[in-house]
Amino acid sequence: MSPGHEELPVRLREGGESKSGSSATLTWGARTDVGLVRSHNEDSFLIQPPTFAVCDGMGGHAAGEVASSIAVETIASHAPEHANDVLLGVAVEAANAAVIEGVVRGAGKPGMGCTASCVLIEKDKMAIAHVGDSRIYLLHQGALVRLTHDHSYVEELVDAGEITADEARVHPSRSVITRALGSDPDMYADHFTLDVVLGDRIVLCSDGLSSMVDDSQIEAVACSTATPQAAADSLVAAALAGGGHDNVTVVVVDVVDDGSLEHHRDVRRRWVLGGIIGILAALLIVVGLGAAVITNSWYLGDNGGTVGIYQGVTGRLFGVSLSHLSETSSVRTSDLPTAVQDNLRRGLRVSSEQEAHDTVESYRDQIDADKSTAAVTADRSTSGTDLAGATASGAATGSGD
Repeated sequence: MSPGHEELPVRLREGGESKSGSSATLTWGARTDVGLVRSHNEDSFLIQPPTFAVCDGMGGHAAGEVASSIAVETIASHAPEHANDVLLGVAVEAANAAVIEGVVRGAGKPGMGCTASCVLIEKDKMAIAHVGDSRIYLLHQGALVRLTHDHSYVEELVDAGEITADEARVHPSRSVITRALGSDPDMYADHFTLDVVLGDRIVLCSDGLSSMVDDSQIEAVACSTATPQAAADSLVAAALAGGGHDNVTVVVVDVVDDGSLEHHRDVRRRWVLGGIIGILAALLIVVGLGAAVITNSWYLGDNGGTVGIYQGVTGRLFGVSLSHLSETSSVRTSDLPTAVQDNLRRGLRVSSEQEAHDTVESYRDQIDADKSTAAVTADRSTSGTDLAGATASGAATGSGD
């Protein structure tokens, strides 16, 4: 059977159940089926992102399904908020106590129990808690790795080297579970945490899949299907094609964001924010330097016909003058040489306020000196005219005598 070709029959089968969805970091798909031999389904699964679980019930009709249902409800209510494997193990152990209490309360019947395989995925961390022979696989870069160790008699035989993994799948004692929920109040869960990355696919399943389909075929199907729901459907179909001797439940979860995307977004945001802060800082420096230049700059200019002392620099920026009139003077620009008047109209830059005052006083002195010289010249011109007139008059008188 090529992977994916049995999806449509699985979807059309009565009594099956599926569930799919997605979040910002995960996508998932699940399917459970009664199989081709059993009359009822004792499996239960939990989809409570970021927590996922598969529980395979034991104990016969009206008991195994009760145990697995109690287990998933308890795990759901006790699951931690973060990927803490110790607390996830505590949730599974609480489920064990709840199944045992269920028998006391008359829910189900004595001897009922179930397996529990749970994961809680938070960004690049996955917490795992496990009891029984349901399994958790990780598909990483095209290679399938089994993460859990079966608590079963045949697994102990495999560990001892007495049988192979393929022989364990068909061994007559393959259904003998050495650790499960509902039998021992002191039962403990295996638990650990491992890293996951973007693109990883996690497969949780009851032994209805692993006893019918070997790991190499699970790997092939998991690699060849695009979506988690398609993978879950194809794996259930493969189990049915292999004989469907047991209930089969598969939950597939894909990691679509391991936190690296958020990290990259944060880095970009920090770079953008840093760039904006850098630009603003540069602008503040430029403004500060500009303000310092303006504060320490002086020039002389024409203030409506008189020489004014201005603080700042000539010109405007965005319509705003870069200088202001600091002091006025009584020195008239019209009394100054034409070249000086032209410089004042353009703004005559000086190095300091004191130099501005000194320059204005030099203008005043120059004007006063020019006026004094002009007055002396005028007086001399007038005296010369009067003397010439007197001389002429005397000469005329003498000739008459």
